[in-house]
Amino acid sequence: MRSASPLRIPATYMRGGTSKGVFFRLDDLPTACQVPGLARDRLLQRVIGSPDPYAAHIDGLGGATSSTSKCVILSRSTRPGHDVDYLYAQVAITSDLVDGSGNCGNLTTAAGAFALHAGLVDVARVPQDGVCTVRLWQANIGKTILAHVPVAGGQVQEDGAFMLDGVAFPAAEIVLEFLDPADDDTGALFPTGQTVDELSVPEDVVPGGRIAATLITAGIPMVFVRAADLGYTCTESRERINRDPVALARFEAIRVAGALRMGLIRTPEEAATRQHSPKIAMVAPPATYRAANGQTVAAGDVDLLVRGLSMGQLHHAMMGTTSVAIATAAAIPGTLVSQAAGGAARAVVRFGHPSGTLRVGATAACCDGPSGPQWRVTRAVMSRSARILMEGWVRVPAGCF
Repeated sequence: MRSASPLRIPATYMRGGTSKGVFFRLDDLPTACQVPGLARDRLLQRVIGSPDPYAAHIDGLGGATSSTSKCVILSRSTRPGHDVDYLYAQVAITSDLVDGSGNCGNLTTAAGAFALHAGLVDVARVPQDGVCTVRLWQANIGKTILAHVPVAGGQVQEDGAFMLDGVAFPAAEIVLEFLDPADDDTGALFPTGQTVDELSVPEDVVPGGRIAATLITAGIPMVFVRAADLGYTCTESRERINRDPVALARFEAIRVAGALRMGLIRTPEEAATRQHSPKIAMVAPPATYRAANGQTVAAGDVDLLVRGLSMGQLHHAMMGTTSVAIATAAAIPGTLVSQAAGGAARAVVRFGHPSGTLRVGATAACCDGPSGPQWRVTRAVMSRSARILMEGWVRVPAGCF
């Protein structure tokens, strides 16, 4: 019996910041996959090559890391004041999971560029030369993001001199503005009302079973802890942490404790179905270290050090949404991030990560709330770059969904 021909779906493979993903126009997906559900999840998994018990993604476009196991779906927006609706999917590598609980800040850069490449922005809004502000509605978290994309000759300008640590080659700079980035799911920038909480964790995670944490919902729900409380300096390489299963298990236990305290899950078991968020990162005061490319990052070059984990692995650079949270927490005195950066509120902060440094900023203010003073962040800003790596069609087996 002759099998059905593989499906050919228009797709674009793009780098955005320090991530890569497969981009689709919603209208190009098979009808059953144009709505949320199992069919769409199965399609995206097959495109990436997941779940893969070998953790290699040989039979798909994924790169077997959290930074490269991603898909994005865009469509014209019917929401007033927006150009496109942007939906993000984090595809787990070995487990049967497509996680849409948060955004990818790095691929947000590419989402702005793809919206222009794909003709999803009204041509009347696209200058012949200059910068086009693409107004994205981030559907996963219900937030507005502005992507300021350089344009030349009416097309996205990809070439430029902007260098992003973690990316080998220069490109044109795209500035992102995350408006009112606090996560509405929890109703507050600090879900517990505290800039620092004490989490209960197993004794084998931290002696005494207690660890200080800043729980914040800006860009993505985040759990920040002091590196020193875990016996680290925050100068550790990606390989050192990722080759240590005991260390990864400790971080996951703290992440689960943070998720429970933030009200994102009701039981520890639920964390297995919510791997993308919250994320966890450790922070420390400045110190000199060697970046992944062999270059030295001097203590005087940064305000603090951060090592962030995504989908259970230490990230090779820094997640974009975590960068938003870092900028926000640095702007608010009392958080562990602010303490690591010296204690003063900072509108702009430069932090060190495994691949180098990154500069981010946020505008935060303290106002009167129903139960006392309450912090609010109006915007966070960072720069990334993006470019098309390949475009055409992705092929998947006809019966994959």
